[in-house]
Amino acid sequence: MPTTPLDALDRKIIEVLQREGRISNVDLAARVRLSPPQALRRMRALEERGVLRGYGAQVSHEALGLGVIAYVSLNITAQAFARVRELEALLRDQPEILECHTVSGDCDYLLKVVARDLKSLSQFLTDKLMQLDGVADVRSMICLEEIKPPAGLPV
Repeated sequence: MPTTPLDALDRKIIEVLQREGRISNVDLAARVRLSPPQALRRMRALEERGVLRGYGAQVSHEALGLGVIAYVSLNITAQAFARVRELEALLRDQPEILECHTVSGDCDYLLKVVARDLKSLSQFLTDKLMQLDGVADVRSMICLEEIKPPAGLPV
């Protein structure tokens, strides 16, 4: 991704879009004090540079019957490092995995996983995740309460 610096107008556009992804271009332009064509041009440039990666609705997991969120640490075997990108592709393909990060420390990956209930989470961990070739260890932490929901990045 290009590292062209963001100016104050770019940052303001990003700030507004993170809070209000469905805002019209005319309203966005008014908020950042630009003409609508200028606002659209800047927004498209941010998209092309990969700064804005997409737009989406924030959906309540509970409303979809997904009552459990867990963070799962995953370690892989030494042999699995030879085909780590294949394993990562398999992790990306699991719809229960909302996020997957390589991390430093005691584990290789940290996953954010969603499930209907504890039994469903257990089945996912046992029947899918632990069955992936190269997975050595899986540990989970169940989220008890969401204190701060996902938020936009500080700009």
